[in-house]
Amino acid sequence: MTTDVMSVFEAGQQFVDPKAFADWDRWHAGAKLLREQDPIHRVEHEDFNPFWVLSKHADVWEAEHHHEVFHNTTQSVLANKQAMAMAEQNGGGLLKTLIHMDAPDHKPHRDLAVDFFKPRSLRRLESQLEELARQSVDRMVELGGECDFARDIAMPFPLQVILSILGLPDSDYPRMLKLTQELFGATDEDLARDSADPAAVIAVIQDFFQYFNALIEDRKANPTEDLASVIANARINGEPIGIMEQVSYYMIIATAGHDTTSSSITGGLEALISNPDQMERLKSEPALLSTAADEIVRWVSPVRHFMRTLVGPYELRGHRFEAGDRVLLSYPSANRDEDEFPDAFSFDVGRTPNRHLAFGFGVHFCLGAVLARMEIKALLRELLPRLHSIELAGKPELTSTYFVGGHKKLPIRYEVS
Repeated sequence: MTTDVMSVFEAGQQFVDPKAFADWDRWHAGAKLLREQDPIHRVEHEDFNPFWVLSKHADVWEAEHHHEVFHNTTQSVLANKQAMAMAEQNGGGLLKTLIHMDAPDHKPHRDLAVDFFKPRSLRRLESQLEELARQSVDRMVELGGECDFARDIAMPFPLQVILSILGLPDSDYPRMLKLTQELFGATDEDLARDSADPAAVIAVIQDFFQYFNALIEDRKANPTEDLASVIANARINGEPIGIMEQVSYYMIIATAGHDTTSSSITGGLEALISNPDQMERLKSEPALLSTAADEIVRWVSPVRHFMRTLVGPYELRGHRFEAGDRVLLSYPSANRDEDEFPDAFSFDVGRTPNRHLAFGFGVHFCLGAVLARMEIKALLRELLPRLHSIELAGKPELTSTYFVGGHKKLPIRYEVS
């Protein structure tokens, strides 16, 4: 972790600077400073409405636990004033996904898809995951000992899984990947459609809407057994769900359903390369794959934050919040909190207990958490026995984003059989 001198003010400003998240060591140094000196920190910036950062594990957990006070309907993701103004011009928001809902809407909408992501339902995917993992490592062999692991291996693997659950044709996978990167990488010069134009992300969302509108019409006319049909024909209290809710549901599954997992897989491999003792430990003790998967997710924390808005007064760590106050839940900071994780900055494939918050907590716990763990384990289970050597072949690069992100490049050199 970097030892650069940083003030508490500078540490707080990192949360409104997408480029800060591309320098992960320095970002974590700032988050550590906040945990130690100002764990409930007020961020003020001319381009953003003021908000408070919760950097401690216990505080993020408490906010998640008290979802009846900490609402996410008003603003679930940090946005600058310009973006918020554009959202207001579009009726208050462009999307209405599960992360934009509170009670009483959240549970019945979540229940529409929950059966697809229960362990007993996902067991049917085990053979598919094994085959896709084998194909992924075979692809590494074909690439001749050097590749960009992020783009060549980690991105396609979970993309194929989640889009097959949704029921999309293979021919549309590249389009979904590109749109996902443009959405989550809207502030990254390499990934954004136009990082200088805040309206560009609206165009990306409109492209999603156009695609999924056609999917809805098709599944209504020709229902199948996939998740797309369930959503297209869903009813709550006897009434069809709205088009906004349908398209938003497709979007969150088709984007977050693979992007966060590919980020975890890539970040996990870099962590193993940087900690060869843990690599060897996992090779010799494959029973540790389950704890390793959770340690990888803790380490990477691909969802950088969610926002909550107080709907009433609440006291936390001696600080009194009032209705209307906005708080940012910092998952990467909570997941490196030394008060929760002994030796928090060490990557430990056998870490237990591991109460990380990368999947959230409570009613908003990630719907795809079980699947994400299965995918991470499947790829490592196939890769590690066939891996004879591995090293970085260039500088890893992280996405410049303050919402969802991870590696956009991980060049590696390896021997795989």
